[in-house]
Amino acid sequence: MQNPGDSTSRPSSARAIVVVFAVTLAVLQYIDRVAISQAAPLVSRDLGLTMEQMGWVFSAFTLAYALFEIPGGYLGDWIGPRKVLLRIVLWWSFFTAATGWAWNLGSLVATRFLFGAGEAGCFPNLSKAFSRWLPRGERPRAQGIMWMSARWGGAVTPLLVYGCLTVMTWRQAFLLFGVVGVAWAAAFAWWYRDDPRTHPGVNAAEAALLPPPPAPGGDHLHVPWRKMATAPTVWCLCGQYAAMSYAWYFFVTWFPTYLMNVWKYDLKSSAALAGLPLLLGGFGSLVGGWLLPPLTSRVGVGRARRWVGAGAMSAAAGLLVATTCATSPIMAVALISLVSFAMDLTMPGSWTTVMDIGGRGTATLGGAMNMMGQFGGFVSPIVLGMIVGRTGDWTLTFHVTAVVCLAGAACWLWIDPATPLDDHAPHDA
Repeated sequence: MQNPGDSTSRPSSARAIVVVFAVTLAVLQYIDRVAISQAAPLVSRDLGLTMEQMGWVFSAFTLAYALFEIPGGYLGDWIGPRKVLLRIVLWWSFFTAATGWAWNLGSLVATRFLFGAGEAGCFPNLSKAFSRWLPRGERPRAQGIMWMSARWGGAVTPLLVYGCLTVMTWRQAFLLFGVVGVAWAAAFAWWYRDDPRTHPGVNAAEAALLPPPPAPGGDHLHVPWRKMATAPTVWCLCGQYAAMSYAWYFFVTWFPTYLMNVWKYDLKSSAALAGLPLLLGGFGSLVGGWLLPPLTSRVGVGRARRWVGAGAMSAAAGLLVATTCATSPIMAVALISLVSFAMDLTMPGSWTTVMDIGGRGTATLGGAMNMMGQFGGFVSPIVLGMIVGRTGDWTLTFHVTAVVCLAGAACWLWIDPATPLDDHAPHDA
């Protein structure tokens, strides 16, 4: 039941705690996801795996994450994000720990596949929670803060994993990371409510700011499946996210190996530098989230998001080509980090567009976009592993990725981020 109180009193700020939960979960997810890339040399040595085989280990997670995104998002639209997020975190925490129990290639691939299946639906359901708890004007910045935190979680992971590996085995490190997720789930289960109006920390004034509650009968009956499958905006939204993810997965899979193979860094030095692209990416997400509201007020929501999205992905393509001309490791790392910054400028716009056009199917649409993104991420480590493993040519991989980024920029030009999928009326975006 809603907390009593005069709607004219000062609004409470319980919705800020929802952002805190999203931020901490994003950090945990990226720590658990990125840890495998820093531990890869030790895992490969202990299990006798080749570079191409590790590419399949990286991609097993991504394939499962992609396949289960729509089911995970749909389930959140059906029964609410609370139950789904609890299932997600407990599942992925178990298989994070189980990564340390692998004994050969097959067991490691299977474990990482199940780990990816568990993580699927995380960000669509966090966006669903935002759509219930946050006013429309607060959503871009909340998304920017969440994705900044996610990237920064990934940025500190190489050093965190390296520190753990100095005092324990890689197997023990994965067990430790799994335990932390269980603690988050316990706190979330105690505090969070799917309907903010039933939370004791929400007063009447804050409730008046929030989106209206869903109609009785369940959101799952109203997911616009046909429009999701046929709308050009949805296809372009998915296409740009697939392009962005294809490029981004380099940072969390092969980047430490690139530093060691091309620039001859050791494990400690590569750990110190491997987090820089995600650190800059976090700033990109934050800047994107803060840039969009004032830009939207000047040129409209459609132009603002298209300009930022297409411009950022085009800049990323140019920086990737420039990286192949780097004459020092510092220059190469700086350019690659700027690629990450540019790409992550698009993140708040991508996920806020999901919330704005998805309506009651927000989590399902978020699952569809993230599914296509993860398919891009699935292909990326395999293609890179094959190119470098067979030719030793890192330059070619950067050129291929630049072309993919330009395709993502083109997709942004055709996205209408302002017209809901269930709105038949024309809209000038």
